[in-house]
Amino acid sequence: MKPIGPLMWEHRLIEQMVGLLRGEIDRITSRKTVDVILIEQAVDFFRTYADRTHHGKEEEILFRDLAGKNLSPDHRAVMEELIREHIHGRELVRKLVEAKDLHVNGYAEALPHIARELKALVDFYPKHIEKEDKRFFFPCMAYFTQAEQDRMLGEFRAFDRNMIHEKYRGVVERFLGRKVRRPARSD
Repeated sequence: MKPIGPLMWEHRLIEQMVGLLRGEIDRITSRKTVDVILIEQAVDFFRTYADRTHHGKEEEILFRDLAGKNLSPDHRAVMEELIREHIHGRELVRKLVEAKDLHVNGYAEALPHIARELKALVDFYPKHIEKEDKRFFFPCMAYFTQAEQDRMLGEFRAFDRNMIHEKYRGVVERFLGRKVRRPARSD
């Protein structure tokens, strides 16, 4: 299996969340109500799964390794564009949180803001995913030997295993207001 396989599977789940949010936009505009729990879960999904887990593997492993290769100018430009898009995606989620918070705090005109931020997210992700899937992932595998691809897959697996610990250590740290020490590894 190529390292891009798991990344592309993750794209399919992100697309499903985008579909849910499209439905929520319709609900907001037609019924003038919002499912705050769905929005909060979507924010967690985009922050933890789409950004930290998925984009994390891209930026901290795939793009890191590609940066050491003699990339074509086009591939290097697309990689830099993808990194900028990841930053833009984080900003879109931040704006969605702000709009949701306005609603939760009783701001009567918050629903159009939420719908606008959701629309920005659902417009952004399909184009971003298509660029990675169709223009970037497959050609970039040619820069790696099979051994390098196998090592990268192993790094992806280790990255995923650590994510749950990172997420919930962060939850505890926020409530404690300080950094929590990592327990010693037993292996």
